[in-house]
Amino acid sequence: MAEKSEETLKRESMYRGRTISELKTLDVREFAKYLRARQRRTVLRNFQQIENFIKRAKKRMMKNKPVKTHLRQLVVVPEMVGMKIQIHNGHEFSPVDITTEMLGHVFGEFSITREKVKHGAAGIGASKGSKSQSKK
Repeated sequence: MAEKSEETLKRESMYRGRTISELKTLDVREFAKYLRARQRRTVLRNFQQIENFIKRAKKRMMKNKPVKTHLRQLVVVPEMVGMKIQIHNGHEFSPVDITTEMLGHVFGEFSITREKVKHGAAGIGASKGSKSQSKK
């Protein structure tokens, strides 16, 4: 029983029947074969942009600088797993740690552009009960 739990801890995460270490050896276009149709089409059309982003990100990580990007349409590929990327949401850069579960998804899915509305208290004159109060 204890041997099975140790094996499950040692087991590397899988994506479509392949381990992440196997997928990291593949080219971006070769990895596209394991994606669904929409993501595959996006990767095959923008593979050069993805490769350039990975190259830029690795250079910045070597210099211990944060990797910031506005490219919300990039698809997550295995070479990005483990990176810490700051994705722009239109207002600020939100930090995201890329994990194996994110493979095939787009950066924009992990940096929400709209926040939940936080209403304050109603002002004077906003309701019928507060109309009779003085404004001073």
